[in-house]
Amino acid sequence: MAAPPAHGAPSVPVPALILAAGGGRRLGGRPKALIRYRGRPLVEHALAVARAGGCGPAVVVLGAAAAEVRAAAELGGCRAVDNPDWATGMGSSLRTGLAALPPGAPAALVLLVDTPGVTPAAVARLLAAHAAGAQLAAAGYAGVRGHPVLIGAPHFAEASAGAVGDAGARALLAAHPGELLLVECGDIATPEDLDTPADLARWTGRAD
Repeated sequence: MAAPPAHGAPSVPVPALILAAGGGRRLGGRPKALIRYRGRPLVEHALAVARAGGCGPAVVVLGAAAAEVRAAAELGGCRAVDNPDWATGMGSSLRTGLAALPPGAPAALVLLVDTPGVTPAAVARLLAAHAAGAQLAAAGYAGVRGHPVLIGAPHFAEASAGAVGDAGARALLAAHPGELLLVECGDIATPEDLDTPADLARWTGRAD
């Protein structure tokens, strides 16, 4: 992992921004946030990973079956916001989440709800990169960019403007290749997401 110049740790904790709005169309229409993983909903797992990795207060963006998710998942200690346009793609959820961040947030650690292979250690590496001065960082897996992604506050407006369709932060990262710090996490995490019953079976041994 390349070390950015040291600037000192931010005085305000970096919040997690968990995108959990997906409808799980290829998983039988079950909202991804409520898919069971290690005995609890994926959204609870993602929150636990973010907190254990050192993030501050979390913003969770809900969409598909939002009321059901609120009723069935333990979301205490975070701000859960609804994205009414979730079906248009990840971009609208990123915009919704960025708009809901606490005032003065120095950055946002963007974590997808369906990436259970992301670990607290990977989150901690990205937060350390930010504390050392990085304003754009992404987890790398054998040199390939993956999740989570860290977006510094100076880039919030551009990230929101470029978040269309299913692109998420892709346009922002592509526009700043020289500023993006790729933080290798392949030794401590895995990037695969859960999109199909086969994916889920590989992670859990059964599609429950």
